[in-house]
Amino acid sequence: MSMNTPYLGPEQVPSLIPIFPLSGALLLPRGQLPLNIFEPRYLTMVDDALATHRVIGLIQPESDAETATPALHSVGCAGRLTQFAETGDGRYLISLTGIARFRLVEEIATPAPYRQARIDFSAFRSDFTPREGEEAVDRASVLATLRQFADANELEVDWDSIREAPNEALVNALSMMSPYGPREKQALLEAPDLQRRAEVLIAITELELSKRTTTPLQ
Repeated sequence: MSMNTPYLGPEQVPSLIPIFPLSGALLLPRGQLPLNIFEPRYLTMVDDALATHRVIGLIQPESDAETATPALHSVGCAGRLTQFAETGDGRYLISLTGIARFRLVEEIATPAPYRQARIDFSAFRSDFTPREGEEAVDRASVLATLRQFADANELEVDWDSIREAPNEALVNALSMMSPYGPREKQALLEAPDLQRRAEVLIAITELELSKRTTTPLQ
């Protein structure tokens, strides 16, 4: 998805941003992630982001432990708040559009009720270039695996839209929508480039499909 404010490099994105820990969620460059915000601290986070740079960092906790400040993975993705709506019952419906992945440098103590961190984009400069590495993606294998998964789960797929999607949009959208767990989502996030992300997505999907077809030993 395009943004009114393009980010051409790390120097155009704040290095100190609010952090939204969310297990099982995946945001990737130029992907769009809808979110339902209801906790007071994150309502405040959205208010503050709207009033300033509109950038929020999505990152997964290292575990599912229910603690106020869980340890975080070292890699997340910054997103620009591109859609916002109030529900009338105290919630916000927002969408983040992915800018680039980042490495967590350090958390910063602030009076704000939400977590904030200093981040570094230097390891992910290629994320700022749309469709970087598309030519290396094995599109045929991605589509074949998607078809197997759709058939196995009796899913309806808009194949016309799939065929028209560029490789980056295809791989990143399928990764973000995939029904896999936090560990698999983190592996997709940390894949070094688009080609490797496609390979990881195929491998995870094939493993999931094999679990369903393997007959237990008697």
